[in-house]
Amino acid sequence: MKVVFASGNAGKVREVGEMLAPFDWTVIPQTDLFDDEADETGLTFVENALLKARHACMRTGLPAIGDDSGLEVAALGGAPGIYSSRFAGPEATDSSNIDKLLAELADVPAGERQASFYCAMVFLRHAEDPTPVIALGRWNGEILEAPRGEGGFGYDPVFYVPAEGCSAAELPPERKHQLSHRAQALHSLVEQIRTLQQQGLLKV
Repeated sequence: MKVVFASGNAGKVREVGEMLAPFDWTVIPQTDLFDDEADETGLTFVENALLKARHACMRTGLPAIGDDSGLEVAALGGAPGIYSSRFAGPEATDSSNIDKLLAELADVPAGERQASFYCAMVFLRHAEDPTPVIALGRWNGEILEAPRGEGGFGYDPVFYVPAEGCSAAELPPERKHQLSHRAQALHSLVEQIRTLQQQGLLKV
């Protein structure tokens, strides 16, 4: 199956490509096909994922996977949430977002820095698909006081995974692909699509 991944985020494109490698899917990053991006005007991760997938379908005529994900921190009332990628402003970088996050949590003690990565992933057969396949994933952890590790991207260096005893940026990629919010959502999405195909309810 040939499908467009509706993201220009190099880290996401790499992770999704690696996770879908065992399946008989040809995943094409949208940046290989067109330059513009969907306007993320939704108020939830699911809405924004749908907007991205629909935009990719319209621009290419191909089925598309849309993803929207981010970090929610309990002590900040769920922020940065859907604004995770631009937490430090429109031109934010991973480093500036992390700096802003750590500054806002400067007075929050250990034990009160709970957080989770959240991912909404959707599959659309075409731009007017009335029955999108929707999958969600959540990865719980804590925010460190300083970055650790060189791997991953985004907030990974400050996202501590208690069960693994390290930050997300210190995890081997294959282990992260087993645990992460994106892995959870993607695996759920693939299973749902396969089930619908087996039942004859989904043809692409």
